[in-house]
Amino acid sequence: MNGEEYLFYATFIPGLQDYIAGVIKERLSDAKIHKLLEGAVLFETGTSYDKLNFFCFNNIFAVINVLEEVHTKTRRFTGRAENGERGINIIEDHINIIIKNQSAVNFNLVIRNCRKFNTFRVVASCENAPAAINSKLRADVEKYLSRKSGLNVNRSLPDTEFWFLYRSEGFSLFMKRLTLRSSWEKTLHKGELPPPLAWTLCRLAGLKHTDTVLDPFCGYGSIPGAALKHFHINNFIACDNNRKAAAFTINRFKNRKTENFIFYNADFSELPSFIKEKSVDAVVTDPPWGMFKEAKDSFFAEKMFDVFLRLLKDGGRAVVLYANDGSLQKAVPSCFETQASIPILLSGKKAVIYLLKK
Repeated sequence: MNGEEYLFYATFIPGLQDYIAGVIKERLSDAKIHKLLEGAVLFETGTSYDKLNFFCFNNIFAVINVLEEVHTKTRRFTGRAENGERGINIIEDHINIIIKNQSAVNFNLVIRNCRKFNTFRVVASCENAPAAINSKLRADVEKYLSRKSGLNVNRSLPDTEFWFLYRSEGFSLFMKRLTLRSSWEKTLHKGELPPPLAWTLCRLAGLKHTDTVLDPFCGYGSIPGAALKHFHINNFIACDNNRKAAAFTINRFKNRKTENFIFYNADFSELPSFIKEKSVDAVVTDPPWGMFKEAKDSFFAEKMFDVFLRLLKDGGRAVVLYANDGSLQKAVPSCFETQASIPILLSGKKAVIYLLKK
């Protein structure tokens, strides 16, 4: 390690703040968490991005400069209607500072890793929404960053992005985006879990590679994908009764050894006829609470726990993502201990991650 410190801003599923803080501290002994926010964290470490190896983040940025609101010249506004205008003014203050005060920025961070890129664009975001900043100011900062980085501007399909992001907590960040890809909503199937959340569910289950793991509602395979790739599970059993999802999942894992991955295109209630009782170490699953009619059946949760009860070993674990409406908690049998319940916000829907032990 060369003694250099790196500042990162990472986004994640809202509601997982305490969990994310724990993951960072566990995996990075030198980490300093500067801001732990709803759906985001600002942290510092001596570990460079290529060695972070985190799978719980939606996106991660290298922070080049932080501007606290108290250090801006922006007019003060009051009232909800003017919050967006205040944020845009602070972003524009920040851009002006970057352009006029070169000493405020470590430009090694601007040009780092730019050799493999040719183009960039500037993104302005105010409280998680696109910000319409002054067009001349945008052009000025594009020219400035182009000169410093050696990259050309491409506002449509760039190789990388520089962000000015304002948070309602009262600060603005100038950052370089490190994960350049489309949003999960644009690339996933309807109802498919984002990979960072699938990884999180598997980690919460404390999976070991020797475990036999079951996902009775696997859909398009996000949870088995995370379990097999990152937790190296030797024996994963998946099930789904949706033909389209089943065909996709079978194809997704067609090169897996049959002893590593077993798939049943069946209703979850049939699983006890396929699987030996008390042979499963952990259930990790996302039942169809958000979109399918069977989840509206008042006895759905009871039927699900009946299957869990029969298949899980004594001491087995279950991690279940479900609607935040109290219905699952009411259906938990007395032989299961609720070890934790974590409220989250998933694609605008309120949900809860339940950690249960038989």
